[in-house]
Amino acid sequence: MIADRDLDGCSNQIKVLQPTNNVRELQTQIRDKTTPRDRFVFAADRLIRLTVEAGLTLLPYVECNVTTPHGFPYQGLYHQPGNCGVAIMRSGEAMEKGLRECCKSMRIGKILVTTDEETGVASVCYLKLPADIANRKVLLLYPIIKSGDTCTKAIEKLLDNGVAQENILLLNLFASHEGARSLSKEFPGMTILTTEMSEIDIPTNFGRRYFGTD
Repeated sequence: MIADRDLDGCSNQIKVLQPTNNVRELQTQIRDKTTPRDRFVFAADRLIRLTVEAGLTLLPYVECNVTTPHGFPYQGLYHQPGNCGVAIMRSGEAMEKGLRECCKSMRIGKILVTTDEETGVASVCYLKLPADIANRKVLLLYPIIKSGDTCTKAIEKLLDNGVAQENILLLNLFASHEGARSLSKEFPGMTILTTEMSEIDIPTNFGRRYFGTD
């Protein structure tokens, strides 16, 4: 289940996964510094899958009529065509597997944002998006939101390529209050879905642990 999170009047924009025992256990394994890498990746993949599944419920559906193997009519639902994923490299690429497991044919673009060590200024240095992305709903993949600067640069590029804010769904695992608040105020039409918002500790080493580069 998903609950709206009221953060400075942004309750309809920020959504948080229900903190079930299952979700909290996965979050605990990811946060625990003693978790071996193989168990870390396993827990991360499970939490990502839960996040993607929840995110898919926020996309538009269309009604359809099908016939069952026993010949009975069934009125069901299909995803409305026109969705794509965009991973913010590199940690966002960890979420591609979960998205492909749920939507095998979904196209996935890439955005690489780097930060200058001297100035602290973030900039986009690589971009590969579907040519018709302006006509698509975009699932933006990025597991950790701290200041929100990286996501800001990526979202600005999506807007530059004609994507409407209302068509952007940012899928995230851990977000700081500061980062989520900054993004929601700068892009009021966008939706953020996360599993946890924290004022204290964000696992910023997620990507390094996931890919084994820490």
